[in-house]
Amino acid sequence: MEEAPEAPWSPFPLSELVVFIALVLIVAGFFADGPRRAALLGCGFVLVTLAGLELALREHFAGYRSHSTLLAGAAAIAVVAPLYLLTGVPQLVLLAVGAGVFALVLVLARNAFRRRSGGLGFRA
Repeated sequence: MEEAPEAPWSPFPLSELVVFIALVLIVAGFFADGPRRAALLGCGFVLVTLAGLELALREHFAGYRSHSTLLAGAAAIAVVAPLYLLTGVPQLVLLAVGAGVFALVLVLARNAFRRRSGGLGFRA
């Protein structure tokens, strides 16, 4: 595959618009003060992260480019963050859970990429 896979909503530039909105929120957050600043910055960073993750998922599962480590890290954070925020689980347990999720998703993502890319291994 020579070019990155197109999004299902192509030619509408949804990912690009989300990144633009995220940048506007981040810039506005730098000029705001008080609790509004944290909300603007937080929403901007979440939006830009989601846009990047969407692109990584699309490229990875199309066999275009491997993003196994990024996807494994995102999965580990998605599991550990709510546990940290909503429970009193000790940090050592959180570390073990995060490492376990990371390792499992890394292996699964690598295998999925190998199947999608025709078993050619990894490409930069």
